[in-house]
Amino acid sequence: MTATEALEAEILRQTAERGPEKSICPSEVARALAPEEDAWRRLMGPVRAAAIRLARSGQVEILRKGKPVDPAAEIRGVIRLRKSAS
Repeated sequence: MTATEALEAEILRQTAERGPEKSICPSEVARALAPEEDAWRRLMGPVRAAAIRLARSGQVEILRKGKPVDPAAEIRGVIRLRKSAS
């Protein structure tokens, strides 16, 4: 499994575990894959990129302030992820 596949698999695992009514923070994914002190921080960019890919394929939703955002648009700031309702 590549690093990209591992990131996407962990996002899908965590969002499925929470269900479509609840969301996760991307840092939860990073911390699960790199639990060493501060090692998770280097994964934040790749986690966001993986989340955008999954959102574009309809598997997860990216939320800003509790509302879904278009994954084709530029996504900045604090986000959360949840399993797509569809």
